[in-house]
Amino acid sequence: MALFKVYAYLRCAMQKNWIAKAAPSATITSELAQSLGVPHSIAFLLAQRSIASFDSAKDFFRPQLDMLLDPFLMKDMDKAVERLTQAVHAGEKILVFGDYDVDGTTAVTVVYSFLKKMGVACDYYIPDRYTEGYGFSFQGVEFAHEKGITLIITLDCGIKDADKVKHAKTLGIDVIICDHHNPGELPEAYAILDTKRDDCSYPYKGLSGCGVGFKLLQGFCQQQGISEDALWPYLDLVTIAIGADIVPLTGENRVLAYYGMELLQQSKRPGIQAMLEQSGFKKKALSITDVVFILAPRINAAGRIFSGKQAVELLLAETLEDALKLSPALEANNKTRRELDRGITIEATQSVDADAFYQTSYTTVVSDSKWHKGVVGIVASRLVEAYYKPAVVLVEGDEKMSGSARSIPGIDLFEALDECADLLEQFGGHAMAAGLSLKRENFAAFRQRFDNAVARMLRNVRPMPYVEYDTEIDGDEIAPKFFRILQQFAPFGPENMKPVFLMRNMVNAGNTRTVGETGAHLKLHLKKNTTEKTMALDGIGFDLGNWAPALCAEQAEVDILFVLEENEFKGRVSIQLNVKDIRLSKEYGGVVQSDSAV
Repeated sequence: MALFKVYAYLRCAMQKNWIAKAAPSATITSELAQSLGVPHSIAFLLAQRSIASFDSAKDFFRPQLDMLLDPFLMKDMDKAVERLTQAVHAGEKILVFGDYDVDGTTAVTVVYSFLKKMGVACDYYIPDRYTEGYGFSFQGVEFAHEKGITLIITLDCGIKDADKVKHAKTLGIDVIICDHHNPGELPEAYAILDTKRDDCSYPYKGLSGCGVGFKLLQGFCQQQGISEDALWPYLDLVTIAIGADIVPLTGENRVLAYYGMELLQQSKRPGIQAMLEQSGFKKKALSITDVVFILAPRINAAGRIFSGKQAVELLLAETLEDALKLSPALEANNKTRRELDRGITIEATQSVDADAFYQTSYTTVVSDSKWHKGVVGIVASRLVEAYYKPAVVLVEGDEKMSGSARSIPGIDLFEALDECADLLEQFGGHAMAAGLSLKRENFAAFRQRFDNAVARMLRNVRPMPYVEYDTEIDGDEIAPKFFRILQQFAPFGPENMKPVFLMRNMVNAGNTRTVGETGAHLKLHLKKNTTEKTMALDGIGFDLGNWAPALCAEQAEVDILFVLEENEFKGRVSIQLNVKDIRLSKEYGGVVQSDSAV
């Protein structure tokens, strides 16, 4: 429990700016409300998401599979499909190689399952996080060579592994790279599918690694005259990758996730059923939030604690009986992961607080030889939330250090690490998350240069954490019809987040109290502070328990930011406010600050 006390304190102690998202055109909002027959506030939210017509709203609310883009618009897709077709027809052995995280393991499951159903001679390979590290590996190439494999398809990795690709080529093995990370100098692969290539004009840049692998299969089906109906059963796995890898929930990803969520609601895949049963999931419906916080951590825990192969084996299970034999191992790994996360986060925050460097730094870069490499990415995210600085968490080996980095909005991690490239052995990733390794003797130099790079990006102005909100509403608007329409905005995710609402001048309506073993959370019962009778609203505020004295004893008038959600308790479903932040109304004169985020 110590972690949560520390974490809750740090979150509460760090004041956040509240920033209103840009208001859309009043004309477009009014026309949308009229043409769709929806409340003005719903039309406002749609217009904020660049939905400006009846037809675009129809596509948003009812996406169709025929809206998926032509896979051959992707650079090298013709070459990749041609080589895959050649291998299939010639009876060549194919190796499906994927990273050990959710994106990689789901991608491997999709491509390997499809090829096996096609009768293709293939195998799959997930690298070991500890002996092989991140990405395409020399051990994987040697495995392929020993097995007589002549084509490797990499998934969610490979774009930064030119040396491994070159080694495969010397052994007579062709490589098709399916990746979505930022490339540097392109490897000498047979084909490279990555929408972030400078020379790739594919219209949608937000695919996950699993999504890129799916597009390869889509291209293969089109070229071979195979009905794409054969691909739709895999959209549940593509959706798990979309949710876990925090890619945009717009465009093509929205179409894929919309239909993937329909499959996940049915829970037909034995491995997914088993994970939900093992987790004690009881809700009637699965949401993208459940994908991110229930399924994804269990899949990730396999690669973090033991081996990503565990996750692939579970997802490949053909019967629930088989899946239930495999799922306890993932559940145990996830429990271990949580315990490690707690302990290392406490040690990391103590390390930061004890080092004078971090009193004036723009970053946090911490290391220890005892830390578990499998959870350093999670700990880096904790540090970002606690200190609102880009964070790097490293595990010290005999000669090298390796670990993960996480960023804040506005700071491109890949760019910052690129400025330190000569001090690093290896790095890769994207703007918000990355992996890296370096020699121990370079640690001090790296810490300083990385800090300098981030300081320059920030123009030496210390950023303040912020919460964006979509619009202000009255409590009377929170009605079942409003909520039903709002639910159709799902699936939610980056660039289509759950709408955050502002309500002002709220007071305790009775029964507001702290909850949880440590009293860290706040159970709310609020109403508008007016002389008129107003409906009281129920809510939950995680890590906001420190507001209880003001609300309960002093009857403070507060402004709140919240999202709407369903609360299911003992079979009863109700609408509740999930409160993200609270402020005293009088301190801001009823006006919420709109300072710049950086």
